Amino acid sequence: QVQLVESGGKLVQAGGSLRLSCTASGRTFSSYCMGWFRQAPGKERESVAATSRNGVITRYEDSVKGRFTISRDNAKNTVYLQMNSLKPEDTAIYYCAAAQGSRTIYTDRRSYDYWGQGTQVTVSS
Repeated sequence: QVQLVESGGKLVQAGGSLRLSCTASGRTFSSYCMGWFRQAPGKERESVAATSRNGVITRYEDSVKGRFTISRDNAKNTVYLQMNSLKPEDTAIYYCAAAQGSRTIYTDRRSYDYWGQGTQVTVSS
């Protein structure tokens, strides 16, 4: 089992940048595919970005491509989400999640086994 703790969310102006971090407990972080999701009020939770166990393969939701970058440091048990050129529509609670399945990468939230508590990102116009 793994516990995930996100940090880095805050209020930022449109056009600004933020870096979210998610630190995992345990010694097997490198065995999990990791993902970032977000949920805005009244909307379903959606995938933002995902990474393979070694961080080589990544996937992004179309609206964040070219603006967000997911990365991981397995030595630090941490996955990051660098968010640039933020827009008001990026406002949401951001969650990191871990998947222990056998595939190389996962984007479907139903494939993820462990979730953090979330961190609020608010982008003002």
